[in-house]
Amino acid sequence: MTGKQLDLFAGLMPVPETPSLDKPIRDAAALSDAELIAAIPDAGTGECHMLAREAARRQVVATVPALKALCLRHAGFGGQRVVPQQAAALDALAVIGCREASRAIGDLIRRGAVEGPCLKLAVAAAAQLGAPLPEAIVANLLRHDDPQMRAAAARCARTWPRMAPILIELLDDLHREVSMAAACALGQMGRAEAREPLLRALRDEPSEEVIDAAAGIADEELIILLGRTTAIRPDLTRTVLEALETLDHPLAAKVATRIRAAEDRTAVRSGIPNP
Repeated sequence: MTGKQLDLFAGLMPVPETPSLDKPIRDAAALSDAELIAAIPDAGTGECHMLAREAARRQVVATVPALKALCLRHAGFGGQRVVPQQAAALDALAVIGCREASRAIGDLIRRGAVEGPCLKLAVAAAAQLGAPLPEAIVANLLRHDDPQMRAAAARCARTWPRMAPILIELLDDLHREVSMAAACALGQMGRAEAREPLLRALRDEPSEEVIDAAAGIADEELIILLGRTTAIRPDLTRTVLEALETLDHPLAAKVATRIRAAEDRTAVRSGIPNP
């Protein structure tokens, strides 16, 4: 998976909420951790984003149950629209990113607490965090009408053999994001069907996700392409080296040695010690 941070607030259309005169919007930054945790579950539309962002900024794991409670409090209201409180909580959980946050997102999906647009946000966050989801739910989401949902579900497919036939079908999906997510999932499973799309992706648009998936089925041609990727995308050198180190192949060791030697030469020329 990539390191790109989700922006679950982008493009949201908040649902109007009548402001309460006896409940002014709080200054989240001025709240103690305990006060912040207590405020989150009952947050209204006017303050949910502010409180959730503050929880994400502080990275306080103890806020996870409160953010989950905020989602549960608004369950059943998002069939056709984004529920602002749920979107805010999901974004914060994705930013906090700990094991507890991952489990919370997985549980919200399992319980059907998020629907419609918020379900898409939740599945994307689950894919980002590697949240555990039941196989049956992932299988259903792989056949969802929304291509973004299918792509996110493919990233949640883990290494379940029974997912392979659906993922192989998705290699021909008309939406490239879906077909590439399916190829990466199949690569992680070690399925040969992923080889050609991953070869093309390494040549044309390498990424951390593609590199990790290619390592699952790496043959000599893929190993050579992994090595060449570092010349095109130096920012992916660490990812390539980590992938090569997982391979029990003499060529992988040789390519890794060459990459490190090239790094050393670059460091000497620049006068910066290579760690």
